[in-house]
Amino acid sequence: MRHRAGLLMTTVLTLAPVTLAGCAEDIDEPAVAPTPSATAASSPASGTPAAAAGTFAPYAGGATAVTYDPALVPAGATVDVNLLPAADSTAVQLTVSGLQPSRGYGAHLHVNPCGPTGEAAGPHYQRQTDPAAAASPPSVDPSYANPRNEVWLDFTTDTGGNATATATQPWTFDPPRAPRSLVIHAQPTKTAPGEAGQAGARVGCLTLPG
Repeated sequence: MRHRAGLLMTTVLTLAPVTLAGCAEDIDEPAVAPTPSATAASSPASGTPAAAAGTFAPYAGGATAVTYDPALVPAGATVDVNLLPAADSTAVQLTVSGLQPSRGYGAHLHVNPCGPTGEAAGPHYQRQTDPAAAASPPSVDPSYANPRNEVWLDFTTDTGGNATATATQPWTFDPPRAPRSLVIHAQPTKTAPGEAGQAGARVGCLTLPG
């Protein structure tokens, strides 16, 4: 007698968005149109996971991880970023080690690669760009500068200077304008009108794959 066995395997991956201090107040969210799934390979804009990692050091040509303030981001500290796109969402995972212990930092995805100064990374990546903003001054309108329209990865280090943060967005990166860096800021991110998205000096930067 022949026996037939059918095996149905279903895997469900649930990624919880990071909870940010100071974001309990509801903020009006701009209307965002769905984005088709990207198909290009080896890019954070694609449906394929991408990653970047580095050890912080003072800027040099071709550097991946740069410290702009060794007191807050010491040379030798490390950073890892994983971008995990799905059909209609994107998870971003950040891991740092060797920073100042028991300290809060801001962290966001930015539009340009790292450069000799923190300003080289440009403004925050926004799913829907604030039409009233420019690279300088940046967007400070909480309708656009918020953790749903941008990617915020604020964290507080433990006593060893280590931390992890995850943000999950219900949209994917646009292939022509995917984020190109992760910038660490000196302070947690503010949310009030006129200062939304600001987080103090840019103290470290990791270039993401393009």
